[in-house]
Amino acid sequence: MGIHVIGFQNSDEKFQQMKDVWDACEKAGVKPPTEVSEFFDYEAPGVRGRPVAIEGTPCCRKWNEEEMQDGFEVDVTKLPEGVTVIRFYNTY
Repeated sequence: MGIHVIGFQNSDEKFQQMKDVWDACEKAGVKPPTEVSEFFDYEAPGVRGRPVAIEGTPCCRKWNEEEMQDGFEVDVTKLPEGVTVIRFYNTY
């Protein structure tokens, strides 16, 4: 099992424009332009806003203190501008 953390920036005007392009491309059955794909980190846009990688940045570090305890510590004062949601998730 792996644990991950990602941040999400507010849905602003640019987010909505890029999402409209993504949705139009999906409806037409074509691949979105590279700029749009990169904006969403090659993932379909979600309702939380734009995904922002925070793992491995100054605001987020891996934590391990005792045997069988692993995780992340997030310094909220160092989050990228506009990040209002942090998601921790496991992969199997």
